[in-house]
Amino acid sequence: MESLVKFVQDEFVTKKEFPAFKAGDTITVYYEIREGEKVRTQFFKGVVIQKRGSGSTETFTIRKMSGTIGVERIMPINMPSLQKIEVNKKGKVRRARIYYFRGLTGEKARIKENMKR
Repeated sequence: MESLVKFVQDEFVTKKEFPAFKAGDTITVYYEIREGEKVRTQFFKGVVIQKRGSGSTETFTIRKMSGTIGVERIMPINMPSLQKIEVNKKGKVRRARIYYFRGLTGEKARIKENMKR
């Protein structure tokens, strides 16, 4: 049964090509917002907290600070309204899921940039 589901996902779900990114990277995500008849593009720039799942069910969590309040969004990679993803900085972190980043403020909330990648 699982192989049948995987086959259907691979064959019929359209995949978009996005750059490779992982936890700790700072990215900008552009996506469409529909308001009635109007369609506009909005962006969300922040740090990737985690990536989870695989194939068509893959999602990523992105976090940004809006003033003093942290805002997180969970976005599927195959979301139809997702237009493009830009990788602004490659972060150097040791973990795949950086939940500890939520509790950090000020100078400690910075992630070093990885120059090797």
